[in-house]
Amino acid sequence: MTLLIGALTLGLILALLAVGVYVSFRIFNIPDMTAEGSVTLGASVAATLMVHHQNAFFATGVAAVAGCVAGACTGVLATKCKINSLLSGILVMTGLYSINLHIMGKSNVPLLEAKTLSNFAENLGARLFSGTGNLNVGGWAVSVRDASMLLCVFAFVVLVCLLLYFFFRTDIGTALRATGDNPAMICALGVSVDAATIFGLAVSNGLIALCGALIAQYQGFADVQMGIGMVVLGIASVIIGEALVGTRAVGLLIVGTVMGSVLFRLLVAIALRWGLSPNDLKIVTALFVLTALVMPNLGRTFQTRRARLRQLSSAKGADSYAAD
Repeated sequence: MTLLIGALTLGLILALLAVGVYVSFRIFNIPDMTAEGSVTLGASVAATLMVHHQNAFFATGVAAVAGCVAGACTGVLATKCKINSLLSGILVMTGLYSINLHIMGKSNVPLLEAKTLSNFAENLGARLFSGTGNLNVGGWAVSVRDASMLLCVFAFVVLVCLLLYFFFRTDIGTALRATGDNPAMICALGVSVDAATIFGLAVSNGLIALCGALIAQYQGFADVQMGIGMVVLGIASVIIGEALVGTRAVGLLIVGTVMGSVLFRLLVAIALRWGLSPNDLKIVTALFVLTALVMPNLGRTFQTRRARLRQLSSAKGADSYAAD
């Protein structure tokens, strides 16, 4: 049960990363590599501020703003400097590695003595459940800290997703979505494609940096290497979410992305529980992503072939009827 709750909590936190990747990858059709640097940027900014006795809420907010700045830099390189969007993300990601080291002053910053949002959630859970002992959940003993963290993270992710959904239903949000679908049309309507792209990448990386800040507080440390492979994880969550909901509606896609992130973490947790070596975790992750990429295409190919066979059968039946 502890492993399950931990996987659910981490999956919900990583859902913010997945939603951020969804904004850049699906709405703007940009495979933004900045995400790997933005995750660490959010963690390093939040950890450094909290180590220097800043409020955890303030530190988390500053981390999200720092991610927005990183995303805006990628957008400026891609739009104003006319650099390929993929290369722009790689350039910013590479530069962020040194920036993160300068922010933290070392490769790893522990948060054992800092007051984090995890402490806030634990105190809230102690008040809510009237104690700091274990809870009985279906016959399993669950610590108050784990349960309160799960509930608080769930509530926060739901709030962020609702805000993002209602934002995309506003005029500005509709313009951003139209920019990714048809830049020529939205430009003809008087909307700046460059400004929309920069703003969209800023929002995307702000969510990703927010995810990094929460991961650092949940795990108790920030590390300069923690962003490696995060883009793959985010894209996998988006693709799994699309397969789960089977629609292009924005609201359902956001929900599906969150579900995909949680399901992905559960699959990883199950693999580890069955004895998978941590050294093989990356290759298993790659296989999960490969499966998520290939299966929808195979399904569509199978459906297309079935439809063609039905048409051929109908055509042959009509010809036989006409001959008779």
